[in-house]
Amino acid sequence: MKVLIIEDETAASENLIAMLHEADPTIEVLQVLESVDQTVRWLGANPAPDLIFMDIHLSDGSAFSLFQQMEVTVPIVFTTAYDQYALDAFTVNSIDYLLKPIKTSELERALEKFKRWSASDVMDYLKRMMKIRPADSAKPEYITSLLVPVKDKLMPVSLDDVACIYSTDRKTQIYLKSGRMMLYNRSLDSIIVGLDPAKFFRANKQYIVARDCVKEIVIWFDSRLLVNMPIELPEPLFISKNKAAEFKNWVTTS
Repeated sequence: MKVLIIEDETAASENLIAMLHEADPTIEVLQVLESVDQTVRWLGANPAPDLIFMDIHLSDGSAFSLFQQMEVTVPIVFTTAYDQYALDAFTVNSIDYLLKPIKTSELERALEKFKRWSASDVMDYLKRMMKIRPADSAKPEYITSLLVPVKDKLMPVSLDDVACIYSTDRKTQIYLKSGRMMLYNRSLDSIIVGLDPAKFFRANKQYIVARDCVKEIVIWFDSRLLVNMPIELPEPLFISKNKAAEFKNWVTTS
């Protein structure tokens, strides 16, 4: 069985690989991807795997946005730490849904469920998956501003004024191009889904960055990229080795 893993946490992907090999030593892990964008490009350029294990929260947004960008022709086992996404997962007819931390018994159940599927079961599954793809003429609409709480009021903040959005320890901060910082009450996962991907990029777990605020890119050791911006940041903004090519393509593509 050839498996593709889509997971942006290294520890989680390494743990899943170890569990898969323990459950079935014949399983071949083809690749570990970190984002929806990487997944779209990989599936478009490589033979399809037999099965996908996919985290719902990825570095560039929700895994469910994958189905809005392409036809998915591979059965999926969703993984997440948030059980409120179970309904959405089954709406897109996943093979199974595993709650982190993944238990060996539940992983084995998912694998056995997949192995029991006949050719007709797989065909029926793929037909259901294709139905959730939007019409080709559908054009996504992106938000243009954020409503930021300031004392007892809500202040509209234009995304044209946003340099980056930073989050850690459940606290989200919006940094404006003026250098001003504003507190916000939403996670990066929920924010990135509504942003225009041509203008904003999920750099890592801590940052969403605006393209027109990328001042320079420094090639760091171990093939990471250090992104410098025209404002002071709470901590350095790094792009991982796995996302470096994607980021450089995003910066240079109009």
